[in-house]
Amino acid sequence: MATLLIEPVAKLIEAFNRLPGIGPKTAQRLTFYLLRMPAEQARGLAEAIVEVKERIGFCTVCFNITESDPCWICRGARDKSMICVVEEPLDVLALERTGHYKGLYHVLHGAISPMEGIGPEELRVRELVGRLGEGVQEVILATNPNLEGEATAMYLTKLLSPLGPRVTRLARGLPVGGDLEYADEVTLTRALEGRRELR
Repeated sequence: MATLLIEPVAKLIEAFNRLPGIGPKTAQRLTFYLLRMPAEQARGLAEAIVEVKERIGFCTVCFNITESDPCWICRGARDKSMICVVEEPLDVLALERTGHYKGLYHVLHGAISPMEGIGPEELRVRELVGRLGEGVQEVILATNPNLEGEATAMYLTKLLSPLGPRVTRLARGLPVGGDLEYADEVTLTRALEGRRELR
């Protein structure tokens, strides 16, 4: 059966469809949007993709994205006694936006997920353990509050606790502006467990 699409169009749809979170329909919409886009804008998009692939890599210390190695956080005047462990580079951006955390980071590039065949060996766990001899006193586990993130945090707690540093987990609770009546039981339980004294 002959394909209804011209080969370059079919190849672009297939390429978009391989991206995370993009299904076949979205891949088709993006492709046909690009076909209508002025050639100059399409070239700009292609150049931006090529530039990212050529200039951006991963820090050999924390595995965050960087243009120079080590990254600006690892090179900077940060509190080297703390390492905050996150799943993805986007998590570093979120924590940096708060302006409150002044320590170092370690990016795992994923979370333990047996369903997807991702175990500790596929993550940057060995490199994290290797960093503990550098005067690290606390490891903050900032994995996502889902099944995979919780499994990763439990695994890391068991692995790292005997090695010396204090292992902590980000507190969980109620969002600002949220109503108690709409909060689920797990969120309310964590909010109660993470409560602190007011002074």
